[in-house]
Amino acid sequence: MTQSTVRYETPAEGVARIVLARADKHNAINPQLIFDVNEAFNRAVRDEAVKVIILGADGRNFSAGHDIADTVADYQAAVQANSPGVSTWSDFAEDYTHGWYAAEKEAYLESARRWRNLSKPTICTVQGKCIAGALIFAWVCDIIVAAKDAQFSDPTVTFGVSGVEWLGHPWELGPRKAKEFLFTSDIWSAEEAHRLGMVNHVVEREELDDFALAMAKRIALKPAFALKLAKEAVNKTLDTQGQMNAIDQAFSLHHLCHNQNFRKFGYGMDTSNLPKVANVPKKVVEPG
Repeated sequence: MTQSTVRYETPAEGVARIVLARADKHNAINPQLIFDVNEAFNRAVRDEAVKVIILGADGRNFSAGHDIADTVADYQAAVQANSPGVSTWSDFAEDYTHGWYAAEKEAYLESARRWRNLSKPTICTVQGKCIAGALIFAWVCDIIVAAKDAQFSDPTVTFGVSGVEWLGHPWELGPRKAKEFLFTSDIWSAEEAHRLGMVNHVVEREELDDFALAMAKRIALKPAFALKLAKEAVNKTLDTQGQMNAIDQAFSLHHLCHNQNFRKFGYGMDTSNLPKVANVPKKVVEPG
């Protein structure tokens, strides 16, 4: 039986807390983590006693983003098990790119869409590094509380991709700062994120959990139905402004980048700047 990568807690009446529990891997996101977070959210939504959900993480860092090593290994195993004669990433790119698209659409885009629209208020607590795919986990929550040591970055452009699967950047940062964030791959502090409106509050690291719990307890005093509709009203305002259509379109561009990189490098990212990972091509595959 696979051990869960998350921990589910009920720290106060009306409050559930979901904790990313891969601290030994800096809470890097692999398929199992996504499944486990989704099931934990399901549990909290099904429990009528729960009115507010906190998403947090163990360890020094909230999350290092996509676990490239685990993802490569999982995809490689799936390709070899289900596709006779397909044994390399070049083969995968040639005949099975739709599998990569479908898997990422379900795991990242559709999961994020569902978490964003949960019927209960959500609070994300962020400490340490919050990189690339980890931004999705934070951005789909209604409120973000960051420790002073929190750092936010999206280095995907460095790896030949237009941004993470849920391109919330223009909505979280404004268009010009979103472009800067993507173009430079710079690391931004909690204070900068707060100045731009991405983060609600910045607190001392040792106060992070208590601050979020105190807020959750205040929210939990409100009527559940009113909370649900208040959240829906704000989300529908964003929808009317085009947020979901824009994110869907950006996901298509994300995969155009993957396909271009498959064509040039035999892998879904530009391997020139990619950290060394098992099963990733060691040299560029020229298009031919």
